Amino acid sequence: MSAQGQTVKDITTLMQVGEDYVRDVIHAFNWRGFDALDPKWSGGRPRMISDEVREHISLIARTSPADRKITAFSTWSLSKLAEHLVKQKVIPAISRETLCRILHTPARSPGRRPPRGRRLPTPSSLPRCSVSWRCTTRRRPTGG
Repeated sequence: MSAQGQTVKDITTLMQVGEDYVRDVIHAFNWRGFDALDPKWSGGRPRMISDEVREHISLIARTSPADRKITAFSTWSLSKLAEHLVKQKVIPAISRETLCRILHTPARSPGRRPPRGRRLPTPSSLPRCSVSWRCTTRRRPTGG
């Protein structure tokens, strides 16, 4: 737009951004060319728990505590599962909310997509987890 003779003020009005930002983009483009227009942001904070550890956590959650030689209770609760994972040094620390997210996310193979016309498995078709819990990630509709 600047090359077409538009002023910074016109560009800010058209693009709804600040003048400083427009000037920074113009200077970066003049200095680096089209590479300056390539966004360099990443998708946020990197995951602290690897995919392998997530799969391991899901595997433990799908087994009975009795299979792990724990006889004090028959099903996992989120707090008992978190305590077990830390005690077994699977992970240094984990919150119940993070456990909920891990257990609600179906395992995916990297780079694989379902064939066209096929759908991803629904949560009801996946193996059941033996954790007895209610997650706070799902919000109840408010009345009104």
